[in-house]
Amino acid sequence: MIRQAIDSVRNPPKVLVENKLSFAGPESELSIYDTYQQAEKVKLQSDQLLFCAMVTGKKVMHSTLDNFHGEFLPHESFIMAPGSSVEIDFPIAQISQPTTCLAIEISSERVQQVSAMLNQQQPLNQAFGYWQYDNKLVHTHHNSETQSVLNRIVHIYTENHPDRSAMVALAVSELTIRLLHQQTREFILAFSQQEPDHNGLNAAINQIELHLNESLCIDELARISCMSRTKFFHEFKVHLGCSPMVYQLQSRLKKAGKLLKQGQQITQTCFALGFTNTSHFSRCFKKFYGISPRQYKERYLTRLA
Repeated sequence: MIRQAIDSVRNPPKVLVENKLSFAGPESELSIYDTYQQAEKVKLQSDQLLFCAMVTGKKVMHSTLDNFHGEFLPHESFIMAPGSSVEIDFPIAQISQPTTCLAIEISSERVQQVSAMLNQQQPLNQAFGYWQYDNKLVHTHHNSETQSVLNRIVHIYTENHPDRSAMVALAVSELTIRLLHQQTREFILAFSQQEPDHNGLNAAINQIELHLNESLCIDELARISCMSRTKFFHEFKVHLGCSPMVYQLQSRLKKAGKLLKQGQQITQTCFALGFTNTSHFSRCFKKFYGISPRQYKERYLTRLA
């Protein structure tokens, strides 16, 4: 869907490296970058938070400040903090197959507004602090929900709808909420591993992580967390952004990706993480990563060869 929307607005390139097409919106801007030839150390900088998503091809990103040097591939997100910069290599770009990336610039004011709204409407447990953006680089696979938001943002930006500004504002706010949830989830997960007995939610999350290959028992997790079943579901969704079942599935798939990168067999990975059959595992994996387990494994093993 993103490719179709981009193709509908793409013009003949004026430059071959980082040819840029931009669309302005309320407190945000969408840019589509196409690169048609191999290049190295192309600098990218933004005064605002920059949410990047790969569409086609491959980039290699370098950030000295965050000590990050790695590949940026389709179905992945790369978020830059305001005022930061990176250098980009384009190892496989060519005229017939350009490397294409989306970049959504979100104003600091919008991020602060969304954080304030979350703090008012669904405050975090005091042990976890407040909803706020952590000024650091983020590189991750984005899930199907984030991919859906990106599809919607591109469609809204590129169509001439009378309510375009309002629709852009809502979609960008949703994207910001998902980023805040992701950063908060990473913090809570690290906290639960370091201090599983600090509070009930930590204990429940740690229990899930230690038993990824087992079926969830919500009553048991509620007991561990010292909450009623209803309160446990509510607190879990507020802090982690999803239900315990979805969280476990996402954690299983992240672990599966790590195991496949290390060369473990697909069938072995499937059953080691509690999936009952390889067909279901493959469907879930493709929805999460955008490619099949076999394609994912071949991508990384080819890179290491």
